[in-house]
Amino acid sequence: MSRVCKLTGKKPLAGNRVSHANNKTRHMQRPNIQKKSIFVPELGRSVTVRLSTRALRTVTKNGLMQYLKKEGLKIKDIQ
Repeated sequence: MSRVCKLTGKKPLAGNRVSHANNKTRHMQRPNIQKKSIFVPELGRSVTVRLSTRALRTVTKNGLMQYLKKEGLKIKDIQ
């Protein structure tokens, strides 16, 4: 499975670690992706999604359906 957030689209970034001697080595910055089961009262059931912790905070605050509506997504898009 790829490390991509289904809600925000966050994905790994590539760059260099640069030492004091200016040596460069490749480095990946991966998003913190979690698998979470979220209860959706509008549907009356739980939905399992893979999302970043940043998106999880937003969903906890606003609700999944409201977040999806704002982003123009549907339940099928995130499963």
